[in-house]
Amino acid sequence: MNKLILVVLDGLNYETGKSRMGFMNHLVEMKKAQFYKVVSALPSMSRPLYETILTGTNPIEHGITNNNINRRSKEESIFSIAKKAGLKTGAAAYHWVSELYNKSPFDYIEDRIQNDPTKNIQNGMFYFDDAYPDSHLFLDAEYIRKTYDPSFLLIHPMNIDLAGHLYSSDSKEYRKKAIEVDTVLANHIPIWMREGYHIIVTADHGMNKDYTHGGIEDDERHVPMWTIGEQFIDADCSEVNQLIIAPTICRILGVAPSEKMLKEKFIGLK
Repeated sequence: MNKLILVVLDGLNYETGKSRMGFMNHLVEMKKAQFYKVVSALPSMSRPLYETILTGTNPIEHGITNNNINRRSKEESIFSIAKKAGLKTGAAAYHWVSELYNKSPFDYIEDRIQNDPTKNIQNGMFYFDDAYPDSHLFLDAEYIRKTYDPSFLLIHPMNIDLAGHLYSSDSKEYRKKAIEVDTVLANHIPIWMREGYHIIVTADHGMNKDYTHGGIEDDERHVPMWTIGEQFIDADCSEVNQLIIAPTICRILGVAPSEKMLKEKFIGLK
């Protein structure tokens, strides 16, 4: 049975991923990974795009059209589909992910650590401080991975996005944070590869020079995506629709995508 780890690097735009993620691009050079440009849905904001990535539906359809809409998802997600198929799910992620798929609103005392087989995210560790260190977040994820062995694990760090909001995408702080996350990935990905995981590393949205995102410009909407694993192949593809991520993950996990997910097969999948 295939297992997959999805890493969503919040706020990483395509050009910074391409130029600063040395380890990830080393894997591409060594033919161990594939690299694509993903075009995000609109608006290029966090909560709508978490929902888009994890349900394969557009904001106008799923209804999470801005960051201020705080409610449970009404769509079938990778988490709910995997759970119904008897697979284990896990997440180390920002608390908005818990609000979408487990419980809304988030209780800062009760909901930080969640272990409940009846939930869509059965084993979760959720943070609520944007400055929560990415290095710690990946260790939270490793604890979940090694302790509960989920078939689908979401890892969602926030520090790149925070640096962009504080200093802009055209700053040494933003670029440095991307390198730091790349270094963290260099510690974990070789382990996951040896243990046979399929891996997708991408972003929800990018970041612009005005310290923000939400619009239609390339630096806000274009994000990187790396794919790793035996089911992925090199494909000649200039741009990838963000909606293809959810059904691709379902297919790798061996579960049927939802009726609302794209029916077309990702060109980079066997």
